[in-house]
Amino acid sequence: MLCSFSTLTLAAEQKSNTDEIEQIAVHASATANQLPVGTFDAPVSNLEYDPRVDLQSRNMAEAQADVTIRGGIFENTGFRVGSATLFDPQSGHYFAEIPIAPQMLDTADIFTGVENALYGVNSSVGTVSFGWTPINTGGSVSLGTGNNDFNLQSINAGVNVPLSGKPDWQLGFQGDYAHSQSDGTIDNGDHDFTRASGRVQLTGPQSQTDLFYGSQQKFFGWPNLYTPFGVNETEDLDTQLFILNHKQGYAKQSAFEISAYYRKNDDHYIYSRENPSAFEAFHQTQVKSLALSGRHNNTESFAINYSAQYMEDSIESTTLENNFTSRNYYKLSVLPEYQTAIAANQLVTIRLGAAFDDTNRDDSQFSLLGDLNWRTQNNDGTERTVYLSFAQASQVAGYTAIGGSESGGLFRSNYNLERETTQNLELGLLLEQQSWRLDSAIFYRQDENLTDWTYSYSSTSARAANPVDIDTAGIEFLATKQFDTIEFISSYTYLHKSESYGAADIDASFYALNFPDHRITLGAVWQPMDVLEFRIDNEWRKQHENVLRTGDDEALFTHLTLKITPPTLDNLFITLSADNLWGEAFEEIPGTPGRGEQYTLSATYNW
Repeated sequence: MLCSFSTLTLAAEQKSNTDEIEQIAVHASATANQLPVGTFDAPVSNLEYDPRVDLQSRNMAEAQADVTIRGGIFENTGFRVGSATLFDPQSGHYFAEIPIAPQMLDTADIFTGVENALYGVNSSVGTVSFGWTPINTGGSVSLGTGNNDFNLQSINAGVNVPLSGKPDWQLGFQGDYAHSQSDGTIDNGDHDFTRASGRVQLTGPQSQTDLFYGSQQKFFGWPNLYTPFGVNETEDLDTQLFILNHKQGYAKQSAFEISAYYRKNDDHYIYSRENPSAFEAFHQTQVKSLALSGRHNNTESFAINYSAQYMEDSIESTTLENNFTSRNYYKLSVLPEYQTAIAANQLVTIRLGAAFDDTNRDDSQFSLLGDLNWRTQNNDGTERTVYLSFAQASQVAGYTAIGGSESGGLFRSNYNLERETTQNLELGLLLEQQSWRLDSAIFYRQDENLTDWTYSYSSTSARAANPVDIDTAGIEFLATKQFDTIEFISSYTYLHKSESYGAADIDASFYALNFPDHRITLGAVWQPMDVLEFRIDNEWRKQHENVLRTGDDEALFTHLTLKITPPTLDNLFITLSADNLWGEAFEEIPGTPGRGEQYTLSATYNW
């Protein structure tokens, strides 16, 4: 299905007569380019042209990115590493502040529907999920320069050695350092980013244990970063993250993963860099969490999928202390699974389960989830999967929405916000052969009490948190085709919404109604010869009309990369990259200026 295109695991072992359908894994990227143009790569980087998500950036994706899935908003999307959803209680604007080098993580899975309800925590629409990669001996160093006084330096290195006397066990070490800065693609859009991270890894025949620490400092500016009042705003962020993760396989097709983390995020926001004393805010959030997920195969036909997570958070804030400032979260989900072969080449999988969400501040919620999956594997190598799924999920609002002032200030909270609930019904079709793949879905989602930020003509100096009921219908197609020297990746998505705010003084929406009616992506990877490789991603969108947007509702973005590998210089390649090639000024957030053009030249040496 489209929500899990990057890593799809099809079926488990199931015999019918003498035939056995094996577990297979298909790995593919939903974008042609893997690296950003304006800074070093981050876990959020590869999502910018990803057709499965809509990334709405301020400055650039790695500066401040609202990651939305299927027409949700930034707080409906979670980021999961291992078994744990990483979290920031202040606002979903900071969910993507993850100081982990992408070289330490595998390709992102995008969970929606049943998978999100099973594994996601406080993310009612979708989850971006990563796993820890094995450490290999080797590394790379990169230097880059570009327009807007851009410069980049990064190094990543790892070593993996067998333990003395235990050849099946290995101890690995990996470290990363990256820095970039520039004057920005528009005036007052400068940035200065630094990330340092490292991990120790112990691997055995059926296990992998990772101990990780990362630190990231980010300063960036942007006109109308969060407010539409024509001021040059800035943010200064400092994020620290500790994670301990253990994966363990056992028996046949059974495994569990346990994750524990501590995350601290400091945020210094300035409304006007020319007059900092006009308004500034300091926030510090802390989150501690323990999570477990796994799959236990009872028999060849029956298995249990499960996930659980406990989180506790706290916030110290100069502007968000009018309500409670700490909260505990509990999530438990169980999804039994039954498989049966109805023919020699056909496997039917039925899953039906439930999830329980609770906090010490809000009402609890039981949710149902389940799906029916019918997979056919033909003798010519063609595979077809049809699925029907239904999933409920829920979440609670962040502190910016519930913890600030209700009557004054730039951002007005709402103490009466209730738990948000989502119901998603979906029908999907997957077709696959050796050189091509089609991934399609049609879905209908109902969101109740969704927290949105709204605008009123009667109070033009504030953004206010308000609940809204929204019905969203969508269609998704994602196709890939591989030729001898070129690969194409294309997609089309359609969204339609009907909303009810239940209030007469709401005139516009900054987030819930900021979505594309139509969106098309087209990517290609072409290697005409060993020394040259071209990568291109294109995105065209027709955005839903919004009175807060001052520019066009249509946009075409292009990210182009030329990679040159000189045959006389082993392990060295040179990259020429361009983003926003056509100079689009599209406002990804209504009222916030779009990014400008960025061109870079970089050199990378691998060993």
